[in-house]
Amino acid sequence: MYEAFAPAEARRIVKKLEFHYTPKHGSWLNMAEIELSVLQRQCLGRRLPDEATLVHEIAAWEKQRNEQQATIDWRFSITDAREKLKRLYPSRSS
Repeated sequence: MYEAFAPAEARRIVKKLEFHYTPKHGSWLNMAEIELSVLQRQCLGRRLPDEATLVHEIAAWEKQRNEQQATIDWRFSITDAREKLKRLYPSRSS
């Protein structure tokens, strides 16, 4: 921050930040992205007039998901990744 801003401005910005340390390997992040995608498809796929409506709609959606005890069936294994993303994995010659 100090390289990009004057000291007082950098300090002001840093005071607003809240750091959350996450695991090095983030497969949990994939599940969070899936849940956000479900939220988008089931709840946010339309225009909402204001922030209050947004908060209300998300709360109602969340309540329903929790009552249904909805889960994510995460089945993407390393083998699946190597097959689907084979162009990104180096091939091993025998």
